[in-house]
Amino acid sequence: MELFAVFGNPISHSKSPILHNYTLYKLGIDARYTRYLLQSSENFRDLFFSLGLNGANITLPHKENIANICDEIRGIAQKIGAVNTIVRENDKIIGYNTDATGFYKNIENKNIQNALVLGAGGSARAIAMILREHNINVVIANRSKEKLVFFSDRCFKTYTNDDLKKIAKHNKFDIIINATSSSINNTLPLEYETLELLFKNSNIAFDLIYGKKCKFLELAKENDLESIDGSKMLLYQAISALSLFINTDEENIKPHMEYIYKIIQ
Repeated sequence: MELFAVFGNPISHSKSPILHNYTLYKLGIDARYTRYLLQSSENFRDLFFSLGLNGANITLPHKENIANICDEIRGIAQKIGAVNTIVRENDKIIGYNTDATGFYKNIENKNIQNALVLGAGGSARAIAMILREHNINVVIANRSKEKLVFFSDRCFKTYTNDDLKKIAKHNKFDIIINATSSSINNTLPLEYETLELLFKNSNIAFDLIYGKKCKFLELAKENDLESIDGSKMLLYQAISALSLFINTDEENIKPHMEYIYKIIQ
């Protein structure tokens, strides 16, 4: 039997085990998928092999650190420097990023020309890179300057949250994406007044959180923005991840995972 897991902190909210286990069952594959609270990624490599895992998904806040312990990184993850999917190949760990395409499939028909990404972690990197690949102008804002260096080094326009506050009234974004952990903590990623100014000149708000109400999207709805949570991103990245886990075409996985996704919504 093959074993898979999702690692993160927090992790109890994750619906990944339901999506993966149902699909594995429908495909007749002898495998199980579970979730694991990972407080620290310091000894992750030893933990991964000691658990006998064949693959895993990585979520907040470990995507960048886990990339550093991979033996090889493939695909767009090389540009992102963060992984959300790892696969065991003999005694090696191979890293991938399915967050990027998982996110883009949500907005590919929205006619977006420019975007503001709030946050500078692994998810923000994935979103920024996939948007750039589709010729969408991207601005990154984060609380501290340190994590913005990754983006400024790659010629993205960046602001600290304090600087963004000063120019919020005069900037228009087709979409504002919350890639911070604020909604997990039921807080806003920016000051209320700053977000209101930004929302008044925007069309779409996207939050990576799913399965719970969040203040970011509630405020967006009050300002008449189209609001999208991360549930479909979870679905699309999971389809791609399972394809890597079991070396099966995504089209074989898609109908089963889409079915169980609708049931658990």
